[in-house]
Amino acid sequence: MSTVRKAGFVAPAAERAAWETLLEERLSEDGFIVASCEVSRDGPWRIDVFGEGEEALVTAAIEAAAQALGVPVPDWRWEALPDIDWVAENQRSFRPFSVGPFWVHPSHVGEGRPAGLLPLRIDAGLAFGTGTHATTRGCLEMLASLDPAETQNAVDVGCGSGILAIAMAKLWQRPVIGGDNDAEAVEVAQENAGLNGVPELCSFFVSSGLQAPQLSGRAPYDLIVANILAGPLLDLADTFAGSVRPGGRVLLSGLLVEQAASILATYGSRGFVFERRIDRETGGAWWRSLVLRRS
Repeated sequence: MSTVRKAGFVAPAAERAAWETLLEERLSEDGFIVASCEVSRDGPWRIDVFGEGEEALVTAAIEAAAQALGVPVPDWRWEALPDIDWVAENQRSFRPFSVGPFWVHPSHVGEGRPAGLLPLRIDAGLAFGTGTHATTRGCLEMLASLDPAETQNAVDVGCGSGILAIAMAKLWQRPVIGGDNDAEAVEVAQENAGLNGVPELCSFFVSSGLQAPQLSGRAPYDLIVANILAGPLLDLADTFAGSVRPGGRVLLSGLLVEQAASILATYGSRGFVFERRIDRETGGAWWRSLVLRRS
């Protein structure tokens, strides 16, 4: 088992969200996880980076983030964590919950589903997306608000565990495709589709954005779902504008409330109009999910 290490430092509360976003943008593709917790009420926050990758990657990311924020590089150091199966520990702490028309649960808890809710069986693992984060919850709620007649051709960009594509397939009982630039995530997503009884409805492919021919060839879409980060969402604005039919929609999430204005401006200049939003809180930060329609 590889050794998981943690790099931690303390930042002012006003800088916490920006630190998290900047570090996630630079480190998530290398398998690192960024988390934060409040040191004291209304006081500073501790920012932690967990992973098995090289220290040089974390060093470069922290230095670049500090430069972007215009603040000194914080004092930090690598700390080796106990040799524990952290995925298993995370799975044990994951408890079922309801969101919109869905009941999200791990495989080891199958009883207690409320009547009338669609079960989504997702285990905490190496691929992002158990549904616990505010961004995924927001997306699941938004999906339930859409007219099924207007979502015939849908894609999940940056699918992670596949939870959103699986939710769409179960909610609308039709094929949905997804893509992720992480081959392991694609494999996990396909396994999760099988565990949820929709392997014939969900197809996942390794793809950066919509570049893979299996995804680009399906355009124009009625709906593009992308629960990633604000930076990649801005980078994909042109691609999404060219891949959604007139009247079609994008469901965008993974962005902090304070980042929404830049998303709306960028997508607005490409023919998208605001329809609705959902704000949810995780870890002391407020995250926004947006539905925009292409005019």
